Amino acid sequence: MIKSRAEVSVRYAETDMMGVVYHGSYLPWLEIGRTTLLKEHGLPYRQLETDGFFLPVLEVGLRYLKPARYDDTVIITTMLREKPALRIRMEYELYRGDELLATGFTVHAFIDRAGKPVRQPAAFAEVMNRLFA
Repeated sequence: MIKSRAEVSVRYAETDMMGVVYHGSYLPWLEIGRTTLLKEHGLPYRQLETDGFFLPVLEVGLRYLKPARYDDTVIITTMLREKPALRIRMEYELYRGDELLATGFTVHAFIDRAGKPVRQPAAFAEVMNRLFA
């Protein structure tokens, strides 16, 4: 398993009138977690795009346990539990301190510039093979 950690500070624009984070605001936080994990392990998403590869979200799931609120610091823990094959599943835990606020997952697949499904690039596969050896 590989893991990363990122932090976000809840902005007022991400909340409703009660200061509670709107449910859709969590999705960009998952993206922050995902891109952080890739970057920390030598696979910056920008380079994947430059090389002509993209990782669209095929599926997403979120379970909200407790509300995040305006000005909270939310810690995003992102995990890749299995070496990716054709699809990549990332799992997420979002915390305020030690308090678990939400859990989630995203599923992705590689596509090329034309939007056609493709195998993961060789450089990506090499890194994954090393990390999951």
